[in-house]
Parts: sequence; structure tokens; C-alpha cells
Amino acid sequence: MKFSYFFIAMLLCSALISCSNDDEPTGSLEGQTGTLVVKFDNGVGDQDFIFGTTYTKSGGESYELETLKYIVSNIELTAADGTTFMYPEAKNVFIIDEADGNNAGEIWLTLDDVPAADYTKISFGIGIDQERYSKGAEGQGDFLQQAQDEEMLWSWATGFRFVRLDGVYSDATLTDEALNVHMGSVGTSLDNYREVGLDLPNSVLVRETANPQIHIKADIAKVFDGQTSVKFSEGFSQVHTDEATTPVIADNMMGMFTVHHVHNN
Repeated sequence: MKFSYFFIAMLLCSALISCSNDDEPTGSLEGQTGTLVVKFDNGVGDQDFIFGTTYTKSGGESYELETLKYIVSNIELTAADGTTFMYPEAKNVFIIDEADGNNAGEIWLTLDDVPAADYTKISFGIGIDQERYSKGAEGQGDFLQQAQDEEMLWSWATGFRFVRLDGVYSDATLTDEALNVHMGSVGTSLDNYREVGLDLPNSVLVRETANPQIHIKADIAKVFDGQTSVKFSEGFSQVHTDEATTPVIADNMMGMFTVHHVHNN
């Protein structure tokens, strides 16, 4: 008799556990999408960037900027399992304009309909790649007009300005000389498009019910003191379409981005 009671009790426990497991969610993210905010925060070294502030650089030179903007495109996310998601091409190009920053100096890019996943890496391009450029004016969609309004198109050459830094510089002998760095590609003859890949300090969890954020710091000092340190007095105060100076600025810009932190909320 004792055996019978014990056997029945075991069956009941087994049934309860089975029902409980059936009721638990599977945890599958298939079919889910969410929103991801990518925040760009411009600074100079460990300082916040402020228009009209004098910043020093190597070679005994200093500079002040009144314009700071650059193009970011081809944002792609890599998940923990190695799969990748490229944001849709038609929407995947942005102008990061310091003048558009919020009270914290951040420019927010909101990416909608991102597949739910645990992402461990973000990559993006600086400027416009040749494939997009080859699609002509119609292939740029609304961005062409935006770039024209933001003065990120060459007015006297073919192509986009990938970065626009306008201001003045000073050194031991000169004060408030014009500074204009307008690096970009020139048609297909000079390709200064570059790509940046950044590992995240912790996974960003994109879910239907979450609002994660990736906070990217951009160190503007690296434009001038990056992979190569340049001197304004030696041809880098006016950078436009020159095949010698523009690739140097393009390569330097690759090193100015770091992920400061990730928010999962």
C-alpha cells in the first residue's frame, strides 16, 4: 500500500512539472524586433567639445571650430552568434552635426525594426561608399537634398564632403588663420571612404520591450593627431580634394571613435 501511495505521488509530481515547463516561455527571439539608439558624443581628448573653445594640438598649434559635422553610413551590427544585421540601405546614412546635439552634446540616431538579438559589435562607414555613389542622384534618395542643405556636397567638384570642420588656427607666428577641413571622395578618382568596427564592452540587448543605447565617443583631436600628426602650417589648414592630404585625414578619422558604454533598459 505504501508503495502505491508513493507511486501515485511521483506521477502527480511529474505531471505538475511537465505542465509547469509547458507554460514557461521558450525564450526565442525569432520574429521580434526592437529599437536601438546610437549616440554620438563629440569631444576633444577628455574634454567635451564646445564651439569657440580653443584646443591645443601637437606642433605648438591651436584651433577653434564653428562647424563640426561628418557623414556616417552603413551601420551594421554583429550578434553573439556571429550573424550580422545591416540597417536598410535607404535609411542607412546620417549627418552627425554637432549643432544638432542635445543638452548633453549628444546626437541620437534611432534605428527602428532591428532584429532582436544580443549584439556584441557595431561597425559603420565614414562618408559615402563607391557603390552608393555609383547609383547617381536618384539612388541617394532624400539624403541628397539633406546633404545639399547641410553643405556636405562639393559645390565645384563631384561627390560628397565626408567631414566639414570650419574655424581658425593659431601658432607661434600666426593668429586666427582660416581652417577648413572638407575631406571627401572626388567621384571615383579619389576614394576616401573608410569603415570602423567597434567591439561593445557588454552586449546590447535588442528586444521588443527594451530601449537599449550605444554611446559612442568621437575624439576630434584624432583628426589632427591620430594615425598621423599633421600641421596646419604644412598644408593641412585647407583640406579639400588634394590626393595627398585627404587620405591622411580619412585614415585619422578611423581612430577617433570608441564605445564609451552600453545601456540596456
